[in-house]
Amino acid sequence: ALAVAESPTRARVVANNISFLLREFKADQEEWLRNVDRNRAEAVSKSDEKIGVKHPVVIVLDNVRSAHNVGNILRLAEAAQVESVRLCGMTPRPPHPKIMKTAMGAAEFVDVGDADASTLQTVLDLKAKGYVVYGVETTETAITLWDAPIPSSNPVAFVFGNELIGVDVEVLEECKNVISLPTYGNKNSLNIATCVGIVAWDYLRRGAT
Repeated sequence: ALAVAESPTRARVVANNISFLLREFKADQEEWLRNVDRNRAEAVSKSDEKIGVKHPVVIVLDNVRSAHNVGNILRLAEAAQVESVRLCGMTPRPPHPKIMKTAMGAAEFVDVGDADASTLQTVLDLKAKGYVVYGVETTETAITLWDAPIPSSNPVAFVFGNELIGVDVEVLEECKNVISLPTYGNKNSLNIATCVGIVAWDYLRRGAT
């Protein structure tokens, strides 16, 4: 243990940690970086009345396998103030430790729906309530997100699938349209959490804010 503590590698790690703490302190003093989450009660009462006002959009996760991805998506969902994230099938749920770690405190603020709901039943229920449902998948008939006619007058839901096999075919058949994100390299798809973020903020950009 003493040899490890006195090794040059350990010394570099300690020096880097000290350097980071000094930079963090300086940034905080100069207000360069807002790295502390807003106090929700204070934000609502003082200046940001949009905190807590949900946008009429539901994220549906169809048998997503990675708890890390789910945690990132819950963090995105809270930041975008979407209505809910439905965790269907084998999708991990809070309080899974990997979800709680990557969500960084956001999971408790996001409605994640019923534990036993299937993706297909969830989509059918949303349609019955007036939601326009879109599958997000790389199919030959998919419409590029930029060209998709996504209404701002109706609540919408976006279905994202398993990292390997995508959205179930039966679920896609119940969607109004299938949309995809264009890619320009060898890979034809993005990480699901990245994809959710792009789709959610594109929806907000279209005027939902």
